[in-house]
Amino acid sequence: MTLTWLQLIWFVLVGVLWTGYLVLEGFGVGSGMVMHLVAKNDAERTQVQRTFGPVWDGNQVWLLTAGGATFAAFPNWYATMFSGMYFALFVILLCLIVRICAIEWRSKVASTQWRARWDKLQTGATILVPILFGCAFGNLVQGMRIEVVERANQTQAVPVTDSMTAADINMATSVHYLTGTGGLADNGFLSLLTPFTILGGIMLALVFATQGLLWLRVRTDGPVHDRAARLVKPFGLAATVVTAVFALWGQFAYSTQVLAWIPLVICALSLIASVAMSHSGRAFGAFLAHSVAIAFAVAWVFSSMAPYAMKSSIHPAYSLSLPQAAATGSTLTLMLCVSVVMVPVVLAYTAWSYSRMPMIVELDKLGPNAGLPWKRIREGATFLSA
Repeated sequence: MTLTWLQLIWFVLVGVLWTGYLVLEGFGVGSGMVMHLVAKNDAERTQVQRTFGPVWDGNQVWLLTAGGATFAAFPNWYATMFSGMYFALFVILLCLIVRICAIEWRSKVASTQWRARWDKLQTGATILVPILFGCAFGNLVQGMRIEVVERANQTQAVPVTDSMTAADINMATSVHYLTGTGGLADNGFLSLLTPFTILGGIMLALVFATQGLLWLRVRTDGPVHDRAARLVKPFGLAATVVTAVFALWGQFAYSTQVLAWIPLVICALSLIASVAMSHSGRAFGAFLAHSVAIAFAVAWVFSSMAPYAMKSSIHPAYSLSLPQAAATGSTLTLMLCVSVVMVPVVLAYTAWSYSRMPMIVELDKLGPNAGLPWKRIREGATFLSA
């Protein structure tokens, strides 16, 4: 099976969608992660919240679109991931729901204690999200225990020979399946955890935290700005070091793509530039450089995977190639036509929504937190009562 230009375009577009999510939600999730490090009281936590509160739902669309595009353009990729990543993806979804509730429900009750509890839940949920996503990306680079089984008899793997390649697998009569490692880890969450993937989770958590600190340094004033400025230096340095170890480990141990060095080098230079600008006080430049680093880190992950959608650590012939994973040409063509029309509209709306936000959320201009008095709730009043 030969890779077509439509399949390649959609593989790149899925990577672009993930880039949009990780850059934009990187500062939203990252701000939630570091909220209790930079904000020491209710007013300061409200200030942090309002830096990303108006745009978090728009940022979340990038994740939904990335998942939808993967499902429509590469259905076999989507199915193979869910055959073994189902529990991990369920936990991510649960954490995102908790985060959304914390953002939206925080202001519904005029109670400091109410808001403090939701803020703690938001921090806990946002710490787990990048760790799990980082483990997932690590598995895509490393490869997973994927086998190919016959559709008629899904208990026996298709035998392979040394000369056999992924292109020799007949997708009409077989299906890729993530089998795990046996025992407790068989086809489950534990099979996704290796030293490399755990390092990937730590790496993405540090990158998100740094992105959040850079965002708060740009968008806040007062004590929150000062604490973010102090913390971003050690966090940025730690993120750079861990990312370098993770990427070099992945490139030397698991990647066969020489071209993957290009985004890897650009990512490294961008991270170094971000750290340097952070130390020199150029906050917005550091934020932009860090965002560029995230974009090229995603490019490295996808280029190191190619020409596969998912690599098998058991045998290369069990790997799921992009042609095997892709939908039909007519489906990809129709999706591309819709994307050409709709993507510019989404980008224009996103740019407009960010342009309407105040550049700096000032602490002394926040005003009181709205919400229904706690006493009225205890008396049985509803949000619709007069």
